[in-house]
Amino acid sequence: MFRDNDVPSKVPNVTLGFWVIKILATTLGETGGDAVTMSWLHADQNAQNGGYLTGTAIFLTIFVAAVIAQISTTKFNAWIYWLAIVASTTVGTAMADFFDRSLGIGYVGGSSILLACVLCSLGAWYLTLGTVNVDSVTSPKAELFYWITIAFSQTLGTLSDWIADDTGLGYDGSALLFGAGLLVLAALYFWTNVSRVFLFWAAFIGPSACLASVRVFAAVGGRAEIGRAAD
Repeated sequence: MFRDNDVPSKVPNVTLGFWVIKILATTLGETGGDAVTMSWLHADQNAQNGGYLTGTAIFLTIFVAAVIAQISTTKFNAWIYWLAIVASTTVGTAMADFFDRSLGIGYVGGSSILLACVLCSLGAWYLTLGTVNVDSVTSPKAELFYWITIAFSQTLGTLSDWIADDTGLGYDGSALLFGAGLLVLAALYFWTNVSRVFLFWAAFIGPSACLASVRVFAAVGGRAEIGRAAD
C-alpha cells in the first residue's frame, strides 16, 4: 500500500479494521502462547522447569522467520504481516511470563524491564531515523525497528497481572481500568490534537493488557485470584 508520497509502505493503514484485527490477533496470540507454555510444557505448575524459556525460543524462531519474510517482500502482504503480529504476541506472552515467573522478579520487576525495552527501542528508532511514525516504515531499517518495538510492546500484557495482583483490583478491575484507558485514548484522538504517533503506540500496548485481564478473569470464573500465576 502507499502513503501520500507514493512511497510503498510495508504496514497497513491504521483504521478501525486494523484495530479489530489487531485485537483478534492479540487474543489468538496470547491464548496460543499460554497453551504451549502451560498446557503442553506445564510451566504454570513449575516456573523453573524451562517451559517459559522453551516457549519463548519456539515462538521467537517463528517470529523471526515471519519478520524476515515480511522484510523480504517488495510490497505489503496482509497474510505475512498478521502472521508476524500473532507470532509477536505469542513470543511476547511467553517472554513476559519468563521474566515475571521463571526469573522470579515479579510483575513489578518484569513489567518495568519490559517497558524499558519498549522505550529504548523507540528511542533508538527515533535517534536513528528521526521518527517513530508508522507511516515512515518504508525501508528495511525502519521495518526492523518497527518489529523489535512491536515484539517488546506485546510483552506488556503483563501489566494486567501487575495491576490485578499487586494492587488488589483483581482481573475484573484491571480489565475495566485498561478499558477506560483505551476510551480516554479514543477521546484524545477524536477531540484533541495530541500526537497521533504517541496515541498509536499507547493504543497498541493497551489492548494486550486489557485482553489479558479479560481472558484470565473469564478463565478463573470471575475470581480475583489467578490460577495460572499460582506459585
